[in-house]
Order: sequence, then structure tokens, then C-alpha cells
Amino acid sequence: MNDEKRLQQLAETLSERFFQKKFRHQISYNSRLRTTGGRYLLASHNIEINPKHEVHFGQKELEAIIKHELCHYHLHLEGRGYQHKDRDFKRLLKEVGGSRHCQSIPGMKKSLPIKYYYTCEGCQTVYPRKRVIDTKKYVCGGCRGRLKKIEKSR
Repeated sequence: MNDEKRLQQLAETLSERFFQKKFRHQISYNSRLRTTGGRYLLASHNIEINPKHEVHFGQKELEAIIKHELCHYHLHLEGRGYQHKDRDFKRLLKEVGGSRHCQSIPGMKKSLPIKYYYTCEGCQTVYPRKRVIDTKKYVCGGCRGRLKKIEKSR
């Protein structure tokens, strides 16, 4: 049995066992996914899974990701709250034992170095940042003072 058929069978089995509902759409691997374990596609109702998660973390992690995506799937089809923020989603995810967040694959997400430093003109708090911020738009979180870009060598 090839990987795609095995994945489809697994999703159908998990759907029957944990949701008591049929999974009537397609699930497939998408190796282009980088920062997530899987995704539910609203328009087609299909699910895509990052194959690297199964390779790095095994069958148990794969099943948790599929359960997570099946929560989106079933709730969306029922017209209930299917987004991460919705109470229905959180409750169903807990009931079926799906993962809230997938594990990070080592080396996949390259972190930017801290290159910019801003200081508050009021309380002198220093804010290290990886990206440039608009000092006209943002203020100090502590005292609401103005931020000023500073040069700092590290």
C-alpha cells in the first residue's frame, strides 16, 4: 500500500473512531508545508499533511495532527466554530486528544538575528528587534513613551 493510500485509510479510521463520522474528502502529503504539521482547506474540504512530521516524530504525532485537522473539517461542515479561537474547536480537540500545536522540526524555521534596538525616551527600556519597526506607530509597552532607534553593537 503506498503512502497516500495509507494516509487516507488512517484519516478515515481516525474519523470513524474518534468522531463517529465519515471522512469523505481527500488527505494528502504536501512537502512544501514548512511551519505547520497540516492544514485544512476550506474551499475543497481536503487536508494536507507535512510528511516531515511523521519522519521526525513518528506515528503518534501524525495521528495527533490528523485529529487536529479533522476537528477543523467536521466542525466546518457542521457550521460550528472551526477556528483555533472557537470554543467548539477547543472542546472537540480536547475530547479526541488532538494536538493543539505541532512540534517544531529542528532546523526548519530559521530565526532572524537581532539587528535593531529601540529605546523608550521616557523610561529608557531597550527593545531588541529582528525587524525594523515604525516608531511613529509603536510606543513603549510600559509607559507609552516614544521609541527611538539606537545604534548598538553586539
